[in-house]
Amino acid sequence: MTSRIPSAGLGLAAGLALSLALTGCQAAPAAGPAPSAESDTARGYGHGAIAGAQELAEPALHLTSIAPDGGIHHLDLIDERSEELGRIAPADSLETDGRFLFAARDGGVSIIDSGVWTWNHIDHFHYYEAPAAVLGDVEGPGVPTVVTSDHGAGISFDGEAVLLDLDELKTGEIVERFRLDVAAGDGMVVPLPSGALLTDAAGLRHVDAAGETRGDVPCEDPAGSIATNVGVVVGCADGAVLAVTDAAGTTFERIPYPSDAAARATAFAAREGRPTVAGLSGTDAVWLLDTRERSWARIEAGEEIVRVAAVDDADQLVVALTADGAVLVLDGATGERVARTEPLVTAALADPALAKGVELAVDTHRTYLNGPAEHAMYEIDPADGARIARTFETDHVPVHATETGR
Repeated sequence: MTSRIPSAGLGLAAGLALSLALTGCQAAPAAGPAPSAESDTARGYGHGAIAGAQELAEPALHLTSIAPDGGIHHLDLIDERSEELGRIAPADSLETDGRFLFAARDGGVSIIDSGVWTWNHIDHFHYYEAPAAVLGDVEGPGVPTVVTSDHGAGISFDGEAVLLDLDELKTGEIVERFRLDVAAGDGMVVPLPSGALLTDAAGLRHVDAAGETRGDVPCEDPAGSIATNVGVVVGCADGAVLAVTDAAGTTFERIPYPSDAAARATAFAAREGRPTVAGLSGTDAVWLLDTRERSWARIEAGEEIVRVAAVDDADQLVVALTADGAVLVLDGATGERVARTEPLVTAALADPALAKGVELAVDTHRTYLNGPAEHAMYEIDPADGARIARTFETDHVPVHATETGR
């Protein structure tokens, strides 16, 4: 793998490394409960550490990608070295919580520990690195849907709902907290700090960590979920359900769309640990859901878009992938267009088999985009006019890619 860095790129890359190093004990935004902190402490670990892990002064950010043959490739964003972690069955989709990767295919989900992660200590962060590993598979009928966050990982098979034990994953073991029979068809298992939400005929069913039903939550046609630092979001036909957990338990709030709302969002994406998330609204607009304010805002993209994610930085930026393969930067407050790159992944989006795996990954400083047909992954600075900071040429086809270590 090689990297192309534009003029002055070496200085910019060094500046990125320095800025990352300086974030080692930065203040974090107000956040909800850290779900794994107590269980880690109970196991004898502290501040997100596990046995055999090395604490670092800066995040060990990587791009982890999967090739068509199931090869797992791990690119270090600091020194740009790449290694192959192992091989799994070819994947149809990829989800991550920032450390673990869940590669789904018909009949199962392969789980990979990237070995790099960030632990949120509310007012600062801790960074760790440990040996990466392919942990194994979770099998079930049909094509699974995976929902993952710091709260855990939920897998919905055709007629089966599975919640994995996140604390056991941290020790290298795949343990199911429950496996329940549910109605056949598409669904979701949405992890909560304690238990999960399951999609069913009534909308959502709240279950505890053992799978026992605690109650129903109204939500017509649930689709799409994401965890924020306020609570866990599930998209509904008329808005969203926000699950907020505190010492007293979990409460559920309804955030309706405006009365004149256009097409709903069915998926959400954002920088991890932020309150505002983004989803597509039709083919040329973006829904922004502010979970802190419990409000929706819709902005027009001005052209057809196929992916969107909220950076939710000081400038309230939003990034979108256009239908012709360019990255578009929008002002989330005003809806104005800030910048647009040249088309980067046109060939990948033109191939339906490849297009489904093209994704945007967003962190504090950069946005990453994989181009399977282009044999490349792109690092973009949305706060600097969508400048392409680095282009990583790959010797494999990165059909799926995401950022790990965050």
